[in-house]
Amino acid sequence: MDSTISNYLISIVIPCYNEMDNIYPLYEQIVNIFLEKDTIKEIMFVDDGSSDKTLHIIKEIRRMDKRAHYISFSRNFGKEAALLAGPENVTGDYAVIMDANLQDPPSLIPKMCEICTKENYDCVATRRTSRNGESIILSFSRYFTG
Repeated sequence: MDSTISNYLISIVIPCYNEMDNIYPLYEQIVNIFLEKDTIKEIMFVDDGSSDKTLHIIKEIRRMDKRAHYISFSRNFGKEAALLAGPENVTGDYAVIMDANLQDPPSLIPKMCEICTKENYDCVATRRTSRNGESIILSFSRYFTG
């Protein structure tokens, strides 16, 4: 069986809270990465009760791209609730969960999915190997405290 990522449909889940400046650039990066491949089943934005224009921008994206979907919480319930709601409501073969703040590079999605399919893993995660501009103490404390 050929286990390349092009044989699978990917759902991308993006929890959002007051991310109006990042939503559209993130969407554009995702779409550009998968331009040649028809593997995006859906992009699920989970708006966690944002008080800015995040939901408005998500709705604009939905009007342009029927692969874009959203869940909108009535208030801020926290990232954990968004992380639960997103994967429960997508239908792709694989779910990719990424933050809306552009700190998770969408360019890694194809490689991560390829590793899942070729190595037969259920889950793949990344971690930063360096934090440019941060002191070693801050990096060390984040590593141990989450």
